[in-house]
Amino acid sequence: MVRQPAVAPNPPAEQADLLTVGVEEEFLLVDPDSGAAVPAVDEVLEQVPPELRGQVEREFQTSQIEIGSPPGVELSSIRHSLGLLRSALAEAAERAGARLLAIGTGPVDGPVPPVVDKPRFDRMVERYRLLVPGPGNNGMHVHVGVPDPDTGVQVLNHVRPWLPILQAVTVNSPFSRGEDTGYASWRSVEWERWPSVAPTPYLASHEHYRRLIRQLIASGVMLDEGMLYWYARLSAKYPTVELRIGDVCPTVDDAVLVAALVRGLVATALDDIAAGRPPLPTDHHLLVGAHWRAAHDGLEGSAVDPTNGELRPAWDLLHQLVGRLGPALERHGDHAEVTGLLEGLREHGTGAARQRMTYARTGRLEDVVAQVARQTRGETPA
Repeated sequence: MVRQPAVAPNPPAEQADLLTVGVEEEFLLVDPDSGAAVPAVDEVLEQVPPELRGQVEREFQTSQIEIGSPPGVELSSIRHSLGLLRSALAEAAERAGARLLAIGTGPVDGPVPPVVDKPRFDRMVERYRLLVPGPGNNGMHVHVGVPDPDTGVQVLNHVRPWLPILQAVTVNSPFSRGEDTGYASWRSVEWERWPSVAPTPYLASHEHYRRLIRQLIASGVMLDEGMLYWYARLSAKYPTVELRIGDVCPTVDDAVLVAALVRGLVATALDDIAAGRPPLPTDHHLLVGAHWRAAHDGLEGSAVDPTNGELRPAWDLLHQLVGRLGPALERHGDHAEVTGLLEGLREHGTGAARQRMTYARTGRLEDVVAQVARQTRGETPA
């Protein structure tokens, strides 16, 4: 996690009912010629402008690098921060002889870069051995401010059924080791090898949440609380809920859309809690299946409806969710932007669909890598 606060100062009085949101994004560093992952994080960090270094950090592998937007209420500030950081990091990577990709995992086969030299990471490698992913596993995390941990746990219960369809929005890693995996998000498949990756369970209380963490650490499934890799959790450092649902998005537009939908989902959960409405009862194993389906199909196929467990077109379920979030999106001033961004996503397709279209057109993964690099910098949406 980047070294910056995940919640902004309290908003002005006229915005007191609005929620802050912040975004973390992880990127892959690759060779500009071959597209294979390269262990270049230290060289890239040296090239980052000094005024931005507090928002840039190493990740787990030396082929990864992470940014964090300063949190705020306005989506425009998130857009500005992500655009600025992506552009600066892409230029730093080029000066270091690498290329920056907003992609879930490396599409081109090559040597697996080493893990960053850090005592905690060394312990993870020692305990979990071959669970360490391939060229780099790059996700997007969204933080939304909540008033207190007890309320935060209730929010987790309310949002958990809807996270698979949001995961489907983010799919951006169809290729791995030089071939099409058959999944829209291969990163998700690799990520689920870690024993603490799972849908968030239904939680009776904040004490139940804390007790599960203690028990999981005692069992050896996790080294520490930082390894609680549920798709939604309470931040261990900040007064936020943190949703960790999918691949890093290919463009800033995609990232802003996901941030707005996540905040709308949390705000709607808070409205339901205040009104005494219970969360949707959704079986844990149905959620496991729904997340698998999201990783496999993305938005271009089917999704599991959490209200009845049946398959339906993913876009239909997404539109149902957006309709449910309508009042919260309006309250935050996000509705018009979300509508426009959804239209753009429908036109261009998910990141996975865009990569596959490029490969179908040229038959070259080098062209896929070049396309993703352009999207990362904001040069083209597709």
